[in-house]
Amino acid sequence: MEFYASCPEGFESALADELRSLGTPRVRKLKGRVSFEGEPLNAERVCLWSRLASRVLMVVGRFGCRDARDLYDGTYDIAWEDILRRGSTIAVSARGTNDELRNTRYASLCVKDAICDRLADETGARADVDTEHPDAHVTLTLRGERASIQLDLSGDALFRRLPRDATRAGGAHVLRPDYAALALAQAKWAEACHTAADTNAPCVLIDACCAGGGIVLEAASIAAGRAPGARREFWGFTSWAAHDPIAWTKLLADARAHECRCGAIRIVATDSDQQAVALARRILKSAHLDQQVIFTQANADNLLSKLGLNRHEAIAPALAGTIVADTTDIALSRMSRTLTLLQDLRDAPETAALPLVALERTDLLERTLGEDAIAHIRIRPNNDPARLLVFGAEATGDAAAVPSPAGDGARDDDASATPRATVDVGDGSPIPVLIPESDQFAARLKKVARLRRKWAKRTGVTCYRVYDADLPDYAAAIDLYEGSAATPGRWLVIAEYAAPRSVDPELAQARLLDMLAIAPRVLGVEPDHVAARSRTRSRGGSQYAGAGSRNRGGASTDASSPLIQEGGLTFSVNFNDYLDTGIFLDHRVTRDLVRQRAQGCRRFLNLFAYTGTATCYAADGGAERTTTVDLSNTYLDWARRNMELNGFTGRAHEFVRADVLAWIDDARRAHRSWDLIFCDPPTFSNSSKMGERTWDVQRDHVWLLTCLADLLTPGGLAIFSCNLRTFKPALDELAAAGVSVEDITAETIPEDFSRNGKIHHCYLVRRA
Repeated sequence: MEFYASCPEGFESALADELRSLGTPRVRKLKGRVSFEGEPLNAERVCLWSRLASRVLMVVGRFGCRDARDLYDGTYDIAWEDILRRGSTIAVSARGTNDELRNTRYASLCVKDAICDRLADETGARADVDTEHPDAHVTLTLRGERASIQLDLSGDALFRRLPRDATRAGGAHVLRPDYAALALAQAKWAEACHTAADTNAPCVLIDACCAGGGIVLEAASIAAGRAPGARREFWGFTSWAAHDPIAWTKLLADARAHECRCGAIRIVATDSDQQAVALARRILKSAHLDQQVIFTQANADNLLSKLGLNRHEAIAPALAGTIVADTTDIALSRMSRTLTLLQDLRDAPETAALPLVALERTDLLERTLGEDAIAHIRIRPNNDPARLLVFGAEATGDAAAVPSPAGDGARDDDASATPRATVDVGDGSPIPVLIPESDQFAARLKKVARLRRKWAKRTGVTCYRVYDADLPDYAAAIDLYEGSAATPGRWLVIAEYAAPRSVDPELAQARLLDMLAIAPRVLGVEPDHVAARSRTRSRGGSQYAGAGSRNRGGASTDASSPLIQEGGLTFSVNFNDYLDTGIFLDHRVTRDLVRQRAQGCRRFLNLFAYTGTATCYAADGGAERTTTVDLSNTYLDWARRNMELNGFTGRAHEFVRADVLAWIDDARRAHRSWDLIFCDPPTFSNSSKMGERTWDVQRDHVWLLTCLADLLTPGGLAIFSCNLRTFKPALDELAAAGVSVEDITAETIPEDFSRNGKIHHCYLVRRA
């Protein structure tokens, strides 16, 4: 019989090695799969024990296929009565097309009809179709004028074996088990566990960045001798006529009897994100493997201590095992600590000889360690491109060899002896950095932080910009937020500016990581209270990648959503879930202007209101009635909460969810008017909620400002702001429309934003 095990691209060689280790006959590596031959029990053994295969399929037949008639006839000619167990429900899926069969759904129906007709003719009973939970899943593959029909023996995909805690809605990143198994195959973890079980020699696995626990879960399963399919409740091969239930029951019993715990194997895991550690603990407990793993704090001394090792012993004991890390989903604000930990483990005598296998999306690990990976595999976990890097061990599978400085994959003794670059910020504990020149950034930040601190204390400002690309090579903005008495603490938001095309992206990211390591120490902020925004590719499609203290466990925590105070008012901010924090610090002076102008004001209107901070200032200034308009329910709820935090509630304060541009048109037609209007529109918008309409502030501002003037009461005032750096009001057109515009931009730029005079533009708008 002919079978094949499918797999993601890059897994083929490792999967072929795995199948050979299971005693599978005639293994042959192909693209995206590994074929083999044998008896039914060979295939069922692969289903039970393979950690790398996605599915196991039996090839039922191959035939020439130009059109639907060929497809039907070729499928009908297969003896389905000898293949499918009587009474099995079926489902058919198809892949591939040709000139005549261009629709996979139609091709699937042809195969289904042929199977049902054959069974009806030969057995007197048609097969029932169940597309959701079939007993037998038949697959069709079309390549040109050749068709191949397979029976899926797996049922569900073999990698769908995570505990329920790892797959619940809103859950965090947990590496898929087959990708975790590939990483462990590169480290030869299974072989090390077998040796430890046979000889009782010590064997260790250190997971330095456990994320949601994907790798450590798979490692614990291997160490326990657990077959990955031992707890699966349904298999596709139960509908196969050749399946022998007695032989399968014995195979399964043997697998369960194989499970054991070897005292010589120790697994220690950590992560710089304690929520990730908590999730990993829950997943391991759900899988009944929590006793196999020890969790500890993310530093080398703690990890080695949990392994029973003293980092300062004169002679380090010989260890077998590996170091692993999954950095594919780590927040940038935590990356520096993880890289430092991996470097510490590579430098420690006790663990220096252990191979390191890491999943990453950048080249920062090689830069940090000062050595090239001896091999790498290009993979796509969560359908995003990444690499599996191997340091200091012979690679397994489809790893592309990379020349090593030492010539044989070993670490270069001279290179490893080179002292790490560090920065001294004056607290007696040097900070490891990726770029030696980062000491210049540290010196500059210390200087400007001291000056800003004095200014903030003098003016009573608690949330302000500390650093604004003072050094061109370290192009980022650093904002400091101090929590109110209700949520005490200090937070940093570090937002990287886009680097010129001439700058190496990896060098720019290394500088950003150094800033993320240095800034919290200089400014006295807990590392977990640092959020980062990087101008890099974002999985969510944003120009900025929000990379703050990402909550891998789901919703934001109170620690990332504190209350702050500004101008005697209280506001809620959020550092994790949105691109912006909920308050624009550069509008501090503008908001105070709103409060001043609101004195004696009856009606106030806030358009494109965001989180309603200007509405709070207007109400505090004395506005009797306020109207807050925004397209986002999320931001309107946020605005309502900000108003409630400051005691402004009741019917006098209206919140309107609407397309602001359409709402303005309606308000003009209804002849509504306000004494004071604040309008801070986006630079550009093509939101689907706006229908076919788009917004461009430069193109459309004349219309908008004319509308604002029409909505003013006699003697009323509108404050208009935008953040398009190149914005220029069309004064002649506005004057012709009877609109008076006064530029007050310079008066509204706070001192902490003085380096960036074009952070926004601001104007007073009146009816001429």
